[in-house]
Amino acid sequence: MIEELADLVSRKKVVLFAGAGLSVPLGLPSWSSLIGHMATELGYDPEVLVPDGADHLQIAEFYKLERNSIGELRSWMDRSWHVPDDRLLKSRIHDQIVELDFPLIYTTNYDRNLERIHELKGKRFSKIKSVLDVANAFPDSTQIVKFHGDFDDDDSLVVTESDYFERLQFEAPLDIKFRADVLSRSILFVGYSLNDLNMRLLLYRLHKMWEKAGFAAQRPPCFIFLLRPDPVRERVLASRGIHPIVSDSLNPSTALEEMFDKLLSARGKLA
Repeated sequence: MIEELADLVSRKKVVLFAGAGLSVPLGLPSWSSLIGHMATELGYDPEVLVPDGADHLQIAEFYKLERNSIGELRSWMDRSWHVPDDRLLKSRIHDQIVELDFPLIYTTNYDRNLERIHELKGKRFSKIKSVLDVANAFPDSTQIVKFHGDFDDDDSLVVTESDYFERLQFEAPLDIKFRADVLSRSILFVGYSLNDLNMRLLLYRLHKMWEKAGFAAQRPPCFIFLLRPDPVRERVLASRGIHPIVSDSLNPSTALEEMFDKLLSARGKLA
C-alpha cells in the first residue's frame, strides 16, 4: 500500500489532510488544556465546569456566550500554539511534509506551523482560509487550506458547538473546494482519532458523493494512517473506500514520522 501511495505522491495526485496529531511532537496544548483555560478565564474551577464526560464543544459555546466573542481566547491560542523557529526546524514530520511536496494540504489545526515551515524551507505556498484566498492563490504553489479557520480571522475559527454544526452541513465555500479538489486526487488523512465524529462524517459524505454519482468503484483511492490495529473501524472504513495504513511502530510519538520515512523511501525508488 505504501508503494501505491508513493506513486500517487510522485505524480502530485495526493491531498494531505492533517489533524491535531501532527502537532503532538511539538508539545502544543491539548484540547483539554484549551477548555481548562476557558473555565479559568470565566472564573470557574476547571474540575467543576469540565467534569469527566463534559461536552467540550458546549464549554466553548458557553465561553462565547459569556464573553460575546472568542477574541481573547483566539489571542491566547495564538500565543500558546506559537512554536519558535528553531524547534519547528527540528520537527522531522514537518520537514517530511515539505519534502513530500503535496500540492494541497488541508488542516483542521489552527496553528501556523505548516505555513511557517514552508516559509523557513523557502517553499512557495498559498494560505487558503476563505473563498477570496482561492481566487488569489499563487499558481503552481502548495495550497494550505485552513479547514477549521485561521488565527488571522476570528470568524473563520471552528471552535464552538454552533461552529461545528455549521460545518457539518458540508456546504461552506471551503467544503465545495474540498469536494472539487478530491475528484481527481487521493487523500491521505493523518493525525486523526477515529473517535472524532466530525472526521467520520466527512469520510462518510465523501463516500456518498461518489456513490450517488455512480462511480464509487472508480474513485481515487484514499488512505488514513492509524496508530494501532482496529478491526472494527478498519472494516467500516474499507467499506467506504478508505484504506487504513496501520502503524507497526512500538512508539506512538514517532509512528507518523516512520510512515513518512517509508513513503519518502518508496518515492525515491520510483525516481
